Amino acid sequence: MTPSHPTVPLVAILRGLQPAEAVAVGKVLHQAGFRALEVPLNRPGALECIAALVKEQLPDTLIGGGTMLNVGHVEAVYEAGGRLLVSPNCNPAAIRRAADLGMYCAPGVATPTEAFAALDAGAHALKLFPADMVGHNGLKAFNSVVPAGTPMWPVGGITPDNMEGWVRAGATGFGIGGQLYTPGVSLDELGQRAAAYVSKWRALAV
Repeated sequence: MTPSHPTVPLVAILRGLQPAEAVAVGKVLHQAGFRALEVPLNRPGALECIAALVKEQLPDTLIGGGTMLNVGHVEAVYEAGGRLLVSPNCNPAAIRRAADLGMYCAPGVATPTEAFAALDAGAHALKLFPADMVGHNGLKAFNSVVPAGTPMWPVGGITPDNMEGWVRAGATGFGIGGQLYTPGVSLDELGQRAAAYVSKWRALAV
């Protein structure tokens, strides 16, 4: 079974999220319109955050892990209830395992070789990382060779102000990290930032 594509293809990268604040942060992002939440595994408490967010049952929201580098990470996130794989790299074994488990897979790629390896392993979307290294011209080149309709999500340095240029180059979604969430940000500020991204996305996606 192919997992559902996020209804709003903006992935909130919640690096450094703490279990005690996970639900409150998730609710604010959901209210603003985010429908994909990623908690990177390279910070303490990530699996607990994923489990707490899953338990909250935010409607129509895909929740999972980031910086998922190996099959062990896939198993751990799946056990916590996560159904989204995001990684900075292309590890075919991890992608294949996640796809077999029915998870939505968005691994990181920076070259056509990685892109096709990821797709062959079962990736559903391609995370272009680091986005500034790939650039607009690189994204256009990717889109000229990958199967039509492949979701392409630049990640790294994405702001509401630069989203339009990426969309013109062929981006169909984004991963958004420190420009959206940083540990200690107030819920009010987070809500304002999230709303700005969703508003810009809706304006561009019409």
